[in-house]
Amino acid sequence: MSDKINILYVDDEQNNLVSFKATFRMKYNVFTAISGEEAIKILDNNPIDIIITDQRMPNMTGVEFLESILEKHMEPMRILLTGYADLNAVIDAVNKGKIFHYLTKPWNEEELDLTIQRAYDVYKLRKDEKELTEKLGVTNAQLEFLLRQQLLS
Repeated sequence: MSDKINILYVDDEQNNLVSFKATFRMKYNVFTAISGEEAIKILDNNPIDIIITDQRMPNMTGVEFLESILEKHMEPMRILLTGYADLNAVIDAVNKGKIFHYLTKPWNEEELDLTIQRAYDVYKLRKDEKELTEKLGVTNAQLEFLLRQQLLS
């Protein structure tokens, strides 16, 4: 199994998908989708750590896409890209799409890479915390069982 971060990049412009994949494919496992609908299929069939999506797309905006996947795919970190200084989109993304970070297009490779690394650090912390909480629950259940056994004897 690869230790590379799994990234899903969603953009309705094919050139942007090709550019992103060319830039980051050596460092990350890159999945690309040309629409929110295609991205949902990828999410349903692949473990994705980070989602990067363009805001302005036909049929489904980036925020609408992120909002639509929250129930089924809560874990991946979300990064929103937009070529427009659209404050309402940013507010919606934070409130509805639960984004981690917002960047403007065209993206700067170094800034985007740094944002991906920071997002993954938070993702890993959350995942580790969830695993520890689950283990703690099992341990507590075992201790309660042993305590009941002691009280009964």
